[in-house]
Amino acid sequence: MHGNPVERLQSVAVVVAAAAVAFLVLQDAFEVMLLPRRVQRRARFAVVYFRTMWRGFSTLATSLKPRRGREAVLSHFGALAMLGLFASWAAGLILSFGVLDWALEPAAKASAHERSLLDQIYMSGATFFTLGYGDVVPHTGVTRLLAVLEAGVGLGFIALVIGYLPLIHQLFSAREVLVIQLDSRAGSPPTAAGLLGRHANNLDELDDFLRSWEVWGAQLLEGHLSYPMLAYYRSQHDNQSWLAALTAVTDCCALIIVGVDGAKVFQARMTFEVMRQVAVEMARSFRIAPSRYTGGDRLPVEASVRLQAALTEDGIELAAGGQAFEALRALRSTYEPLLDGLAQYLMLTLPDWIPDDEAADHWTRGHRGLMAARVLEQLTKMPNGYLAGSAAGQVKPWRRLRAWLRQE
Repeated sequence: MHGNPVERLQSVAVVVAAAAVAFLVLQDAFEVMLLPRRVQRRARFAVVYFRTMWRGFSTLATSLKPRRGREAVLSHFGALAMLGLFASWAAGLILSFGVLDWALEPAAKASAHERSLLDQIYMSGATFFTLGYGDVVPHTGVTRLLAVLEAGVGLGFIALVIGYLPLIHQLFSAREVLVIQLDSRAGSPPTAAGLLGRHANNLDELDDFLRSWEVWGAQLLEGHLSYPMLAYYRSQHDNQSWLAALTAVTDCCALIIVGVDGAKVFQARMTFEVMRQVAVEMARSFRIAPSRYTGGDRLPVEASVRLQAALTEDGIELAAGGQAFEALRALRSTYEPLLDGLAQYLMLTLPDWIPDDEAADHWTRGHRGLMAARVLEQLTKMPNGYLAGSAAGQVKPWRRLRAWLRQE
């Protein structure tokens, strides 16, 4: 660094600032891609970046009237935001190394190798991506060492990105497996009454199913705290989401804890505790305050009556009768405000407690989907009577089944 003291001081300040930017970018990339632990520090580039980008995307989606168009925009956010984050990191490193090269090369001072800042940034980009054109090269020992360092950083950065993207998709796929299973077990969108009603004759199997959801909740919590951007990734269908699944299973556990005849409380309690922890930690991660209501909005009094009637129709009896809903209201107030706050921020819809009669499961759609649903219902409703009738030779099996379908 040549020149008068003022110029030298300015060069030092530029070098320190550029080095600080490079360090902060590398620290942010390390915390996002390598550190398997939630970072408590709020002043992070990735946090500011995602919140700013989400604010823009959500504003754009809000201006779209059709729900399908809105969901299409929001479904692109996760992948596009990740690509933008990688590009921002790369741009920050290239600019900072380019400024370092420019400040450390001989400047304006009778040197045949004097180059502009743009030339140095171009050389920095070529070095970062290891292009090796050779039209612009460093000329001092310090800048040559800096070029080698930048080339190593560039190779490492590209390798991390290549390894990081499959990890994100693996965690996303693992999250969605049980979400898709809820389609046949709880409906689309899933509901607590649907989940209980479809397991009315197999409550022991529901106990095992809730155990798998306890594991799902723990895995989701570990993955989403380490990689919070996963929360922005949408499910395959508009009426499905990880938050809707979390809500429906938590609602089901709350009903069992309040008292469902024949259902085991212990596993429902264990699953409920994990699900509530997910809601608490996710809300804390996104700095989302609980909504104002305390359990009355999703299940008002008239809906409580319909819920009890729907459960009774499916053969599910609440142990405490009508008094169960008072206890349920108190239990709901401990988790519903958190889920509602997350739903408002992520622009997701929380499911109702009672399934919509007009909503069809995804597996019943497509070619002869309705026929498949009716055949399965009849085959599993009275299997002994069906087989007995066919064995006795009274009616051929296919004729008996067709008669059942005509009655429906």
